Amino acid sequence: MQRKFLSVAAGALALASCNQQPAGEPVMRTEIGSGEMEEIAAAPSPQPNGSTKVEEVNVNSDCKPANFEGVALTHCIADPSKHRITTAYQDKAGKPFRSLRAYADAIGREADNVAFAMNAGMFDKKGAPLGYYVEKSKRTVELNRGDGAGNFHMKPNGVFYGSGGAWRSTSTEWFFKTVRDRPQFGTQSGPMLVTGSNLHPEIAENGPSRAIRNGVGVDAAGKAHFVLSEAPISFGQLARYFKDELKVQNALYLDGSVSALWDPATERLDVGAPIGPIIVVTNREAGG
Repeated sequence: MQRKFLSVAAGALALASCNQQPAGEPVMRTEIGSGEMEEIAAAPSPQPNGSTKVEEVNVNSDCKPANFEGVALTHCIADPSKHRITTAYQDKAGKPFRSLRAYADAIGREADNVAFAMNAGMFDKKGAPLGYYVEKSKRTVELNRGDGAGNFHMKPNGVFYGSGGAWRSTSTEWFFKTVRDRPQFGTQSGPMLVTGSNLHPEIAENGPSRAIRNGVGVDAAGKAHFVLSEAPISFGQLARYFKDELKVQNALYLDGSVSALWDPATERLDVGAPIGPIIVVTNREAGG
């Protein structure tokens, strides 16, 4: 018998320092996309981006609940035999979507083919990608190899990209030295959580920074694993989940505190702080 998630509406996740935060343990974060640092307070019992609460598993969903070291997660899998991956950033008029809801509204009936969607790489205050960005084989932002403050520039950072059913998460330098053909999609972010089956050298085992975070890694079979925490998680915990549980050799951090998921099968559509680029996983047509 098919069972579904029960969705409950809740308030949006506040991000800007001018917004009053609920009482709780202060946590440090640097991931606003723009690389700014601010201190926020974690809510005592956070829900996934303030929009949905997982009650039961929907067997038709490609996203399932998981748990690692006491932290609730959502684990979504894109399978090359079943799915396609693309990126999205702005509407036909050139206006950034800034939310999964705006994207869902904009694509209309095409939403019927969406398996799930998630925020992609980091972005500036206007929602524009901070680094490499390719959508439908068109590059709008070049690879960013510069140095700077914030998580984006925490080297090695990296790129999630692909064409057809071949997808990869790799370090920026490896991408620069190796990739010659433009992929069909690409988004740059940082840091790499796992590279060459090793944790990022600057990520503590369980550091003090806590946030709702998400990342992506590709396993040896070519499946892309998207992970979103449903409660504040450290970089180390998220990295170890990719390395130890999912066994991926390379995993890329996407963002934190703005992390959001759209899962049509469960009617989950996260709301919260404005996002930038979006990764969209769609269902392949039979024989396609």
